[in-house]
Amino acid sequence: MAVLDLKDSLKTYFGFDSFKGSQEEIIQNVLDGGNTFVIMPTGGGKSMCYQLPAIISEGTAVVVSPLIALMKNQVDAMRHVSNDDSIAHFLNSSLTKTDATRVREDIVAGKTKLLYVAPESLTKKENIEFLTSVNISFFAIDEAHCISEWGHDFRPEYRRLREIFEAISNVPIIALTATATPKVQTDIQKNLNMTDAKVFKSSFNRENLYYEIFPKKDVEKQIIRYIRTKQGKSGIIYCLSRKKVEELAELLKVNGVNALPYHAGLDAATRAKHQDMFLMEDVDVIVATIAFGMGIDKPDVRFVIHHDIPKSLESYYQETGRAGRDGGEGECVAFYRYKDIEKLEKFLQGKPVAEQEIGRQLLNEIASYAETSVCRRKMILHYFGETFDESNCNDMCDNCKNPRVKEEGKEYVLNLLKVVQELKETQRAKHYCSFLAGKVTSEIKAYKHDQSPLFGIGKEKDVHFWNAVIRQTVVTGLLSKDIETYGVLKLTDAGKSFIKNPTSFEIIKEHDYLGTEDVVETNTSGRNAVLDQELYDQLIELRKRISKEKGIPPFVIFQEPSLREMCFQYPTNVEELTNIQGVGNGKATRYGLPFAKLIKAYVEENNIERLQDMVVKSVVNKSGMKVQLIQNIDRKLPLEDIGRAQGKDVDEVISEIESIVQSGTKVNINYYIDDVIDEEVQEEIYEYFAEAETDDLNVAYDEFEGDYTEEELRLMRIKFMSEMAN
Repeated sequence: MAVLDLKDSLKTYFGFDSFKGSQEEIIQNVLDGGNTFVIMPTGGGKSMCYQLPAIISEGTAVVVSPLIALMKNQVDAMRHVSNDDSIAHFLNSSLTKTDATRVREDIVAGKTKLLYVAPESLTKKENIEFLTSVNISFFAIDEAHCISEWGHDFRPEYRRLREIFEAISNVPIIALTATATPKVQTDIQKNLNMTDAKVFKSSFNRENLYYEIFPKKDVEKQIIRYIRTKQGKSGIIYCLSRKKVEELAELLKVNGVNALPYHAGLDAATRAKHQDMFLMEDVDVIVATIAFGMGIDKPDVRFVIHHDIPKSLESYYQETGRAGRDGGEGECVAFYRYKDIEKLEKFLQGKPVAEQEIGRQLLNEIASYAETSVCRRKMILHYFGETFDESNCNDMCDNCKNPRVKEEGKEYVLNLLKVVQELKETQRAKHYCSFLAGKVTSEIKAYKHDQSPLFGIGKEKDVHFWNAVIRQTVVTGLLSKDIETYGVLKLTDAGKSFIKNPTSFEIIKEHDYLGTEDVVETNTSGRNAVLDQELYDQLIELRKRISKEKGIPPFVIFQEPSLREMCFQYPTNVEELTNIQGVGNGKATRYGLPFAKLIKAYVEENNIERLQDMVVKSVVNKSGMKVQLIQNIDRKLPLEDIGRAQGKDVDEVISEIESIVQSGTKVNINYYIDDVIDEEVQEEIYEYFAEAETDDLNVAYDEFEGDYTEEELRLMRIKFMSEMAN
């Protein structure tokens, strides 16, 4: 078919004057009967690559698609370009027998150009027999990353597609995906037996998207404040659990945000209704699990928020890719704390070893992305096998907008590369970090690596620092991760040259999300607001004075996160103090007046404009949950049982008790503590908190040199705060 005919067809059927990117070449390759592999970011126009050739080819194109909602969406879109609804159909479990019969009749009559099928439907014997009897133009596999075990949305049924295609017809295949690392790309081609395919790979760079990561602290408050600055704009918030989706959607509604939940636990009709309301702009925000969004063709999503960090960098890229598909504004905000990665690692337990290894490596990649201070765009593109000069980011990520401190790192990089060489390129990042920092782990003992002359060569720096050095040397290409061996680090040619001839190498100071609080928080513009250091110092001084008068540690009065929040919200009376995290009525009444007076004088003296309209309302039933929790503690129920009844783990129950105690309510969990912690240990930890300057668990952990677990320290801190502060 001539190029001119293609352009005419594009205009006739879709109303466009010209093709986007490499669409024209891709379509020509399909029409010429060649196998085709398309890797194109969200919004790049993948669907056109199989829709147009299907319309102008003889027979029916079979499109394998993973979601019923996605099929319906695409069939509706195709019917809009034709006068005849028969042009596109889907065949899946949602059809009645009558509907399915009509679909088959339209295909036999030659009316249907595109048939969307789920992989499960394609494996059914009667469907294979039917498709063998009709004229198939080509097979298309949408969301082809589902084929690969290394893909972010692996589906075992996708791996059977090749044998099914061969049983039906020997026609060309076009595989399409918006996310494929080099490893996933190879995996897809091998599995589909199409290593001869012509590969069309567009750049993964989405210039209009802004990427930002925030420490996960008071996340619901931060999300609400952020959304209030996006009045009337469309956005998606992703959470990992259905329960969190429901809670957050409810909280947003209470705070005047037009939001709805979407997850696989809702019935199909409700899901379809919520999705349509979002597409039709009857609702501004969808709070969803990953079940939402695949192939949703809404061009004007202005922000994508991750309440929880996803399980892989591919998932993150795919989900953020739903923002700004029209080339306009698209902000991608994610909330991160390392604990969430640890929680996701726990979920891998019990799975086959290979699956656990893959899962851990994917988690390691997303944690590296979240914690890095390197240009985020550079990190993403490096992951997808693309090089990028960060000077072209144009401040479209938080790390380029607010660059971190740099230091000369030539010696650190040289030591790292020498250690990789010394250990024969056999280990993963974690092992090298421990080795360099001189930390004797069970693995290091097993390999006798503590006997190496280079062991502890970088012990003046900690494991966190060495992790940062490794990330930055991988991104700059001195080391590479061998995916086949789950992330073993290998020297590249550039790395070997560096050992022979070391040159200057700037190391960027990394973010630390291991539990230390950051002094940067979100303000109403969704960008970083800097802590009011002058007020903070005055509040710290006041707290110290009161603690001396009363003979109690300073943190018993108000903890540092509460003081920090006072420096953003500027509460000027006792009632307003109760809106501060960790300050309940009890604490506000007992200690609040001098703090409110100091802040009031400071606000007046410095003409500070307060953001009191930004107070976040909480969902009413939360207080009911707290009452229920306190009642269960009064009944002396084990924390495990309390958690089980509410669908939470012990860690989450302890967190809730901590927030109750911090806000000034007395909670007696001695019955539980006596069961799990020896009396002498209790005494030692209690005495520590009575004399400590801070209640920071990291400091306590270091003080006891790791003798006590984080849980033991948390439980004893609850006991101490409850008895001393409340």
